[in-house]
Amino acid sequence: MKEDTLIPTTVYAARVKDRELLERSSSGGAFTAISDAFLESGNAVVCAIYNYDSNQTEFCLITDKKARDQASGSKYMQSVSGNIYRTALQWLNDNPEKKLLFVGMGCQADGFRKFAETMRIRNRVIIVDLICHGSPSPKLWREYVYALENKHNGEIKYLTFKDKRNGWNHPTAVAQINGEEISLREYVKIFYNKCALRPSCHECPYATTERKTDITIGDFWHIEKTIPDFYDPQGTSLFLIHTERGLELFEDIKGKIEYISSNTEECWQINLERPTEKSQMREQFWLDYQAKGIEFIMKKYGNDSLRKKVKNKLKHIFGGGVLRS
Repeated sequence: MKEDTLIPTTVYAARVKDRELLERSSSGGAFTAISDAFLESGNAVVCAIYNYDSNQTEFCLITDKKARDQASGSKYMQSVSGNIYRTALQWLNDNPEKKLLFVGMGCQADGFRKFAETMRIRNRVIIVDLICHGSPSPKLWREYVYALENKHNGEIKYLTFKDKRNGWNHPTAVAQINGEEISLREYVKIFYNKCALRPSCHECPYATTERKTDITIGDFWHIEKTIPDFYDPQGTSLFLIHTERGLELFEDIKGKIEYISSNTEECWQINLERPTEKSQMREQFWLDYQAKGIEFIMKKYGNDSLRKKVKNKLKHIFGGGVLRS
């Protein structure tokens, strides 16, 4: 494996060739393509998997595709690291000929990078971080889940935040309780209106195209405008490659993906330039939550205003489609 040498950021738009896999992926299948390169060689992957018993996303070390498939997909919540650093180090010590892939948000990935350097295992790990809007309160998510489960008299057995039934540009967030599909629209609305994000997310130092991880991945938003000939309604991933080791990994997966060279102007999105701004409603949001609870704030902050509902309805009637919230 090549040394941890930073290079000028190299940019690609890419998607997996397997159409069935592309349809199941949140974006263009970048995580699956990268993790396959490790799992098929008998190496390990550290990533976040949703735990339906604890209703939180937890970092796990996995060595098979079945567990990896459970980790696929966007998760609009903070993941719990637990003892994953110790677990990863022990696995590498027990498997001296093997390598490890770590995938997490910018702050999590850079934390693992510093740990790997301290423990002198950096040359045995590839570190991939994700473009991040910010992480909301994990307590808020758990209370929301409990409220849904009480309302529908059952437990969540499946959830997705980016189902592509309406196309990649219009993702659908749903859960299943007792076989019934339940919309997560209220929670997603609060996630994107920035009310529940952690204060540190508004000062994130990783909202840039220049990072010290090996590769950054995410959605290649607006590709229909910047590289229209490469647009696909089922999604496209963005690769930002930062190191020689990252370039080596990208070469390894080229056989499984369609790709095209790009640049930082074509792939521009807010969280590659600056952190998500603090919502002007944030303080009132938390005051309302503390005083009136989860159901009140979901109703107040998780639904469109009457004015916007009317505007969306008129837009639908007279053409142009429904405005995205």
